Amino acid sequence: MENKNHRFDDFSIIEKLLCNTHIPRMFKVRQSFHNTHIENLESEVRKKLEQSGVSDLLHPGMRICVTASSRGIDRQKVILREIIHFLKQNHCDPFLIPAMGSHGGATAEGQKAVLTGYGITEEYCECPILSSMETVHLGEVEENGERMEVRIDRYAYEADGIVAFGRIKPHSAFRGPIESGITKMLCIGMGKQEGADSLHKDGFGTFKTRIPLFGNFVRTHTNVLFGVSTIENAFDQCNRIDVLRNQEIPEKEPELLKYAASLMPRILVPETDVLVVREIGKNFSGSGMDPNITGTWSTPYGEGGIRKQHTVVLDLTEESHGNGMGIGQADTTTLRFYNKMNFLETYPNALTSTVFWPIKLAMVLRDDEMAIKGGIKTCNHIDLEKPRIVLIRNSLSIEEIYLSEVYWDMAHNIDGMEIISDPEPLPFDDHGNLLLWTEDDGK
Repeated sequence: MENKNHRFDDFSIIEKLLCNTHIPRMFKVRQSFHNTHIENLESEVRKKLEQSGVSDLLHPGMRICVTASSRGIDRQKVILREIIHFLKQNHCDPFLIPAMGSHGGATAEGQKAVLTGYGITEEYCECPILSSMETVHLGEVEENGERMEVRIDRYAYEADGIVAFGRIKPHSAFRGPIESGITKMLCIGMGKQEGADSLHKDGFGTFKTRIPLFGNFVRTHTNVLFGVSTIENAFDQCNRIDVLRNQEIPEKEPELLKYAASLMPRILVPETDVLVVREIGKNFSGSGMDPNITGTWSTPYGEGGIRKQHTVVLDLTEESHGNGMGIGQADTTTLRFYNKMNFLETYPNALTSTVFWPIKLAMVLRDDEMAIKGGIKTCNHIDLEKPRIVLIRNSLSIEEIYLSEVYWDMAHNIDGMEIISDPEPLPFDDHGNLLLWTEDDGK
């Protein structure tokens, strides 16, 4: 995509408008959360697979489809490789498919590239990766008199068995007994763009019932053998692995979701004037930044996260491959973000999900410093000399965050919060780029 800088040649007028806006001094705090995690993940996955007894579902020569996610799941490639090894030990012929709905630009090549970005390759996993957007018509489901088509990946449909792998956690756009996890992987992940489109067509308000409806239809109308689920702690580390037989998935997934929700981290101050997010990306959340943390909900069907007036997003991760999903929840952003965003990578998500708010473009300002000042200036009914600012790296890394000086007294009295630096000006380089959490400073 061409460089778009030529549209922003002169920010002098913006500089004048922001000349009296100042960024307050900030101090670093450490937030404490439950951090139990699995150290030897390879051993744990092998143990759970062996103890589950699912080997009795396997027969020599079976072609088994294993799903791989577009999410930045802790050590996903390790888990997938152990599943593949287990299937081979039982004399099966396994392969991987990208199960990610419309992600990766809704192309076979793009979806395989997403996996490669996570180190999920044929060489590492020691099996083929069959990527295609072709789906088959599996049947129809009915809800409130409406009949809807169910489609799944052709490679999965033609396999002798399916093993669904996914992370169970609260969803970023709705609430229900089953949210992100195995069931969603069966109907949206394996549905590719066409299947995801069918399920999304009436919006996220229907997901509370339609995820179970579609997912259970796939589970009972294909040869889904079992699912492997992971649950992560507040530091994105694998806390738990479960192996669920086909019939156990609808029974046990709701309880696992409750457990996953109990491990979710949060920003320990309840509200702020401006939330600054250093980076967003598809590797952190399907919404770019997890609204369970940031409060940046794109639908009215979810709740939670920090309350604030404005959100500032500074950068887009390389792992997102240009998919700027989530920028619509920001109020200001940077020219750097704008130039990284690939609209053709981003728009398929909105066209499939039917939710446009996450892809609307925030106000584009020249650099980090200007974007933060823009967020501050436009707040209403605040003390502009002492604005409340919360600065996080991303929605998955909130152990160490920065708070503006006005929080100093409050921070001393918040359980689970430790102050680890004195208030000082935020460091910017000569080009207005924030010198925190950069590759070269290691902070």
